[in-house]
Amino acid sequence: QVLCVHDRIITRSHGLPGRTIYDWRHYLAVIQRKPGALHNGAPFTELPAAFRTLQDQLLRRPGGDREMAEILALVLQHDEQAVLCAVELALEDGVATKTHVLNTLHRLIDAKRTVVPRLDAPQALVLEHEPCADTGRYDILRRDSRHAS
Repeated sequence: QVLCVHDRIITRSHGLPGRTIYDWRHYLAVIQRKPGALHNGAPFTELPAAFRTLQDQLLRRPGGDREMAEILALVLQHDEQAVLCAVELALEDGVATKTHVLNTLHRLIDAKRTVVPRLDAPQALVLEHEPCADTGRYDILRRDSRHAS
């Protein structure tokens, strides 16, 4: 079973320093335990643009590193493209929070699973029996509450 595939990097010049390639997905378990690693962790400079934009916004506020770690961890349970799309939609809405990303993600996932039949409703609803305002009922309620005390 293939767990991961890495492209081989071959440089022909022996005088250049070697390159280190990170896959941020491999570090998701680490940031769940130590979310502060998001601030300066080398693997997280390689995040997709939407994740980086969200990270910039979240890391400015207290607890934002934990929130970002939890959003990135969604990739472990859901399709990465779906999570990325949810983050992009949350950024478009101007609501960079884990709750909004989760709600958007679940709406995207649920939309794929269920097909809602189209309902044809009338454009205007009409009451058959117009309600009658009877303010005298309030006097009865007030009178009953005086006797109860």
